[in-house]
Amino acid sequence: MTNPLDSYRDPEGPRRRRGGGDKRRRPTDWLNDRREGRGERALVPDVEFDSYYGHNVVKPVPWEAPIPIYLFTGGLAAGSQLLAAGAYVTGNAPLRRVTRLTSGVATAVSGAALVVDLGRPERFYNMLRVAKLSSPMSVGTWIFSAFAGGAVPLAGLEALRLLPRKNSGSLASLVGRAENAVAQVGGVRRGAVAPRRAGVLGFVEEALDLVEAPSAALGALAAGPLATYTAVLLSNTATPTWAESHHHLPFVFAGSASAAASGNAMVWTPVAHAGPARALALIGSSVDLVALNRLEKHLDAHGVGEPLHHGTAGRLNKASLALNVAGSVGTALFARRSRVASVLSGACFVAGSVCTRFAVFEAGMESAKDPKYTMAPQRRRLDERGGTGNITTGPRTADGRRPLPGPDGHPVLRD
Repeated sequence: MTNPLDSYRDPEGPRRRRGGGDKRRRPTDWLNDRREGRGERALVPDVEFDSYYGHNVVKPVPWEAPIPIYLFTGGLAAGSQLLAAGAYVTGNAPLRRVTRLTSGVATAVSGAALVVDLGRPERFYNMLRVAKLSSPMSVGTWIFSAFAGGAVPLAGLEALRLLPRKNSGSLASLVGRAENAVAQVGGVRRGAVAPRRAGVLGFVEEALDLVEAPSAALGALAAGPLATYTAVLLSNTATPTWAESHHHLPFVFAGSASAAASGNAMVWTPVAHAGPARALALIGSSVDLVALNRLEKHLDAHGVGEPLHHGTAGRLNKASLALNVAGSVGTALFARRSRVASVLSGACFVAGSVCTRFAVFEAGMESAKDPKYTMAPQRRRLDERGGTGNITTGPRTADGRRPLPGPDGHPVLRD
């Protein structure tokens, strides 16, 4: 009777009878390559070590498209607010209007993207109930809230100033005309005062006029931290590419934010008033290119730069480089004299900033999926700490193995 399990076995060849000699084959197992012994065959195929059961060592963060949108719009809002503060001080009304409105809209979009990622709006409120300095997310929430407190009122004020003013025969209009006359007699350089608006909108506009200077100062102070804190947020994760970028990523995001805000201002501001935007665009783009180049070299030296050169992240990174170079050349040579060149150059800066943020995001997500980007830096750090006398990070044997502890607890080297 045949066992049913025998049907799963491979058919065996005819058994060899022992000869009359006394010579016997040396018993071996199937792990070596010699054809000796009983000739067992491996039931499990040989595998290359990747990680534990082929799974990634680090779990990718559960972030989707709203997060890179949040990264870009936050930088755009911060850079625009810095330009708006300079335009407010120098009396550049067209540039001030464009940058304030851009900052307000970008702040709203950034906050909406963050709430979408959190899942429920009340979670953002719950994050404001605690201030934890050791948590980049907690600190970033407070930075964003402070920035919004300065940017949103200024955007609302500029939006009210764009609305048509009716009731020209009202008392408010007469008071406004009187203020215009006083301003002209006194030689005020910042322009005439617009007639006051009647009704509820007039009351709101007057209230926003009172807080214009404090809001501009608050927005300018919070703009720098808002543009760079997201880099600290990414670097604080266990994602290999992001964690290894903590020295260079804030500079990349700061330059990208400046280039994006300046490029947007170049698109919507007349050429005669866009001089500060052109200057900041060239500076921000240069900082972005230099910092990104140093970041790539640093990541390549530490074995985690490959995701930034291949796949979706690689294509976005190359597009960012090309767009920034094109925007810089167009701004330096043609944007001062041509409105079309100013618009095209500014659009290149904005698109380049978008590609930079998404490239960094995609590179980090890909590095978390492949275990070699986690294991290789760890092994390198262990090798760099070799010779310290520690059993784990101390010397190795001739064949590269870690020594085992002896009876006295010290490592025993056996060649």
